[in-house]
Amino acid sequence: MFGILTAFAIILMVIAVGYLLDRTGIIRGKGDRDVINRIAFYAAVPALVFSEVAQTELADIFSPVIGVTFLVTLITAILYCVISVLFLHRDVPTMAAGAGASVYVNAVNIGLPVMSYVIGHATYMAPIMVMQAVIFTPPILAGLAAGGVSWRQILQRSLFSPIVLASAAGLVATLSPWTVPEPVLAPFSILGGAAVPLVLVSFGASLAATRVLQVREDRPSVITASFLKLVAMPAIAWLLGRLFGLGTEELYAVVILAALPSAQNVYNFAATYGKGTIVARDTVFLTTFAALPVMLVIALLFGR
Repeated sequence: MFGILTAFAIILMVIAVGYLLDRTGIIRGKGDRDVINRIAFYAAVPALVFSEVAQTELADIFSPVIGVTFLVTLITAILYCVISVLFLHRDVPTMAAGAGASVYVNAVNIGLPVMSYVIGHATYMAPIMVMQAVIFTPPILAGLAAGGVSWRQILQRSLFSPIVLASAAGLVATLSPWTVPEPVLAPFSILGGAAVPLVLVSFGASLAATRVLQVREDRPSVITASFLKLVAMPAIAWLLGRLFGLGTEELYAVVILAALPSAQNVYNFAATYGKGTIVARDTVFLTTFAALPVMLVIALLFGR
């Protein structure tokens, strides 16, 4: 339990630093936040993704837990898009931000300690990162890029974004029989270490501009995405896990993975593209606070 609480405390502390930097004028509004987001999007996050994906064991990628998690993520994202089209009536970029926030889990600074505590190991986190970066990031970026641009530009901004290219390069390294030499991997690891702090600082700074749930037109999207992330996604994970005959430990892992809060990466994507930023930010904020009691309830239901 201490490991989980520490992970949440670290995130909230760095977010608070970003908030204070903006309030004191050190970060001067949207312009400075945009610079931080671009550094993260074009350099730090791709470096983190490559260094993590390149070191992933191939057998871990094709485990039953990852397979079920993929289906859970896909179903939940589709569910959000259907609700958005039928009831929320938002534009495509805002829908993409909400869909991403409803399924894209915080695999690094919360996922690692949580899985280490509740499962006893963090084997699943690198494959989750591979799945999110390689499969789900391109459509999220494509949705954020939509509106006033051609399909060619949308494809360029999604399939050829630095994060997707870094994911592909890391996957090639994983599939190859050779190991990436340490002198090559080390610079990516160092630069990737800046990714999470940069995104969290920018995230905290954005809270000084507008409060959570302050923008009325975005509230339904935020509440929907948060509900799907914290309630619907774990429930779907449990149902699919039972359907596919997962053992108790694997079922528990699938449900806990689904209950992880939304990743700050989605906010970084939205802020970089300048679309759906408030929906992504508010969903990340709400799910980060609410995920802990949700996971405690799940642990209780599984008798842990």
